[in-house]
Amino acid sequence: MSQAGYTVRAGARSIRNWLATWLAISGGAAAYATLPLVTDEADTQDPGTVQIEAGASYEADSSCDHYDIPITLTYGVMPRVDVAVGLGEQFESRENDDGQKERVHGIDDLNVGMKWMFFEESTCLPRQTIAPSVKFPTADDGDDLGSGKTDYDLTWKASKTLGKDIGLHVNAGYTWVGHRSDEDVGDVVHWGVAVDYRLLDSLQGIGEIFGEEDMKERETTWRYNLGLRWDATDSLRLVAAGGSKLSGDVPDFTATAGVIWVLGTGKAGPSK
Repeated sequence: MSQAGYTVRAGARSIRNWLATWLAISGGAAAYATLPLVTDEADTQDPGTVQIEAGASYEADSSCDHYDIPITLTYGVMPRVDVAVGLGEQFESRENDDGQKERVHGIDDLNVGMKWMFFEESTCLPRQTIAPSVKFPTADDGDDLGSGKTDYDLTWKASKTLGKDIGLHVNAGYTWVGHRSDEDVGDVVHWGVAVDYRLLDSLQGIGEIFGEEDMKERETTWRYNLGLRWDATDSLRLVAAGGSKLSGDVPDFTATAGVIWVLGTGKAGPSK
């Protein structure tokens, strides 16, 4: 599941336009996605297993450097259903109104979500989940580290295995962005497509293209990420990815690295 499994976008954003948790944590609401991507897999955790995702992410443009240290806990509640909680610390170095550099830091917004796989994969159709999530405003909106409002997201996620070595993942969702009546903030539609390819028995190459549209301003952004996942053991996975913008007002460069650790009978990453 996610960095992203379940991040919801902040309504007021500094350089990020959305939390990554990522997600990452996605799409316009970036529901938590499995590290290190924003686009999530449809798979859920095995019942009784706990997945721990921890890492660090970096985003940069000409006037701001932003760092996140997120952690996400995902628990398999029952077959095809899991829940996740995500929190973390963030640091930012940016120019203030006087053109001087300032540094701020604080906790991230609290993200809570779930995934329910309502359709298992068939010969022709992908396995599919629905993933609602909520972002609670625990970040300091006074320092522009969060919106100070609660956001809600609903994302559809589909995954299809192609042959022995390729996985295809598609997300589409909608974020209801919380805001004050005097704020000019719109809801967000978000989407993403990701592919993973098994290079070796324990190594995957991964990539994605994802975007979002502000429903009020009608502004659309597109971004991409490329990376690797390495299964150090059955229960421990190391991941890294980097990317940039294709179009729109988003950071010039992003990078994410982390670890996925499963406690219980499952393997690192969602079950299939």
